[in-house]
Amino acid sequence: MSKSSVYFSIVVSMCFMVFVGCKSTKSLVEGENNLSLSAKEVLKENKKRLADFNTLQSKVRLVYKEGQSSQTHTITLRMKKDEIIWITAAFNVIRAQVTPEKVSFYNKLDNTYFDGDFAYISKILGTQVDFKMVQNILMGESLFELNRTDFDMSINDDSYLFQPKDQTALFELFYIISGRNFKMKSQQLAQSATNRFLEIDYLSYQQVEKEIFPENLRVISLEKDQQTTIELEYKSISLNEDLRFPFKIPSGFEEIELE
Repeated sequence: MSKSSVYFSIVVSMCFMVFVGCKSTKSLVEGENNLSLSAKEVLKENKKRLADFNTLQSKVRLVYKEGQSSQTHTITLRMKKDEIIWITAAFNVIRAQVTPEKVSFYNKLDNTYFDGDFAYISKILGTQVDFKMVQNILMGESLFELNRTDFDMSINDDSYLFQPKDQTALFELFYIISGRNFKMKSQQLAQSATNRFLEIDYLSYQQVEKEIFPENLRVISLEKDQQTTIELEYKSISLNEDLRFPFKIPSGFEEIELE
């Protein structure tokens, strides 16, 4: 992978975060494990716990692993729900923004920039993605619409397992919802024909100003024998403040072509 592609991969990994911490943050108190609900009741409980906010800002510690290499970064992330995800690294050396239309970033370390569509994020994760899917991952929501009409539910250890009634030939999809807090515990997408596998694990949740966000998040992307892992630790958060999202590609920077 080229140097610019490595930087872009890190930017992509920065996009897959949910945001926790701050003075008003507290660990989510989970109830007793309840595995007696119907699919309709489980999905109703899950939807009741979706976070509602306008803007969000957070500091996030990110560990990006690919093969034997590992990089750790602390970044600032801002988000306006349904509109923009904005990211900057230390000293503003890397800045990125994701909108429903495109993905953009620039890197002052080698004076390069990227301004294009979601194709490269899709390549890294092994499935076609868009802004809504990125936001869903951040919020602990399902990659694709989850309903009781198209999905079968069964019990999996201490959780509820949802899978499509008709798994497609292109990929297999699984959602695991906790029987304690009714939040997404894991979502997995397997494409056996291309030896691709994507797993998003929500290791813990916490409460921020009465809203529930993932606390620790891990994304594992496997393509043939190449594995990428993104681990996130969320340091601080503020909600619904007036935020700016400055982004302008500096003049003289060279556009990169991603592999």
